[in-house]
Amino acid sequence: MPVTEPPHSRDGTGPNTPGDPLIGLDAAPSVAILRVLRLTLHVGFAVLLCVAVLRLLTSGAGDPLRYVWVGIACVLAAVYLAGTVMEKRFAAGSTGFDPRRYGVLWLVLVTALWVLLLAGSADFAWLAFPLFFLHLHLLPRGVAVLTIALMTAAVIAAQWAASGLTVPHLAVVLGPLFGAAFSVVTGLAYIALYREAENQRRAADELRRTRAELAVSQHDAGVLAERERLAREIHDTLAQGLSSIVLMARAAEKSLADGDTATAAERFALVQQTASENLAEARNFVRGLSSPHLQETSLVESLRRLCESTETGAAARGSGLRCRFELDGDPVEMPQPYRVTLLRAAQASLANVREHSNASNAVVTLAFLGTEVTLDIYDDGVGFDPPAVAADRNARTDGSGFGIASLQKRVTALKGSLELESAPGEGTVVAVRLPLQDVTERE
Repeated sequence: MPVTEPPHSRDGTGPNTPGDPLIGLDAAPSVAILRVLRLTLHVGFAVLLCVAVLRLLTSGAGDPLRYVWVGIACVLAAVYLAGTVMEKRFAAGSTGFDPRRYGVLWLVLVTALWVLLLAGSADFAWLAFPLFFLHLHLLPRGVAVLTIALMTAAVIAAQWAASGLTVPHLAVVLGPLFGAAFSVVTGLAYIALYREAENQRRAADELRRTRAELAVSQHDAGVLAERERLAREIHDTLAQGLSSIVLMARAAEKSLADGDTATAAERFALVQQTASENLAEARNFVRGLSSPHLQETSLVESLRRLCESTETGAAARGSGLRCRFELDGDPVEMPQPYRVTLLRAAQASLANVREHSNASNAVVTLAFLGTEVTLDIYDDGVGFDPPAVAADRNARTDGSGFGIASLQKRVTALKGSLELESAPGEGTVVAVRLPLQDVTERE
């Protein structure tokens, strides 16, 4: 409609949204200048219209049509005000009706009413100047220049007729011409500012959309990362613990069937102990904490106890597996992620030894080599073909075979390496390498 401002976003994220970090982009100097110009234009139109009406009432006492002109002036004021108010409400987002589609029709009506008033009194000639801005804003540039030229000619003709001179005075011609030229230049500057403000608004809207998409992407990535963490923890703790419980319960059941109640009681005690440890693990990883085995003891002691419990559990199930722990070098203090990763590597590897290798001996070696820490888990079991097992693991749909893949992700996250060496009949070695240089530099 009249002189529009860059509208607020229709989704409620406009420049007045509280707490919007992009508010500074919308509230650019060009927007403030546009608002001042728009207010000045509307106020100027109202003042010029009121002045013309007052002059008509005070100096046109002998004109019987003066009240007709006053009535037409009131109609013009009402039409102009209605268009301005509707445009303002739409820009503020308080109405869904878009009056801008009727902007040209509104401009034609306002101009026609002005021409009618100009024919009745030259006092309305000065209303042409605010109308020049409306024509420049609502019409194509070429059409606007043409209509402004015609309106300027009409103003000159009205002023000439009102002067009563045969030859128009120079001021009667130059005044409207300079006024029209100034209006065109100012109007073009306004249009440039308006387009700049529109571009800024669109840029802000695009940034908001991008920010919203980024937030959704980060949320989805966080959800996936948390799922992956829970999957690793469930596999490395609960799944392995439940597997041990099932196997030891079967062994205890067999002992009861054979009448060996002492052995059955011992195995049920191991079932209870394993269940308690897994309950503690579950509570801790739900809270995002580290392994409870590492909260009150060192990694070395935790690995030593793990070897002992592995050997005890194997004996409870009737297996002759011997598992021992070896330490090479002087232990250094490591961040909690390093300790958890190494403990989980030992747990996963020994679980595979216990369940799949049919080994007689297993050795867990923790070595501190200055720039790195290594963990090697060796067993003298039946071994396997790593490529074939990897292909079989990828084809499974029952959730098993997740241990090596989970361990690989843990190690990679710490910039370490994982090597798996095995062959049928030759045992298996799992080797984990974690760099300590970055750790010592941080300390």
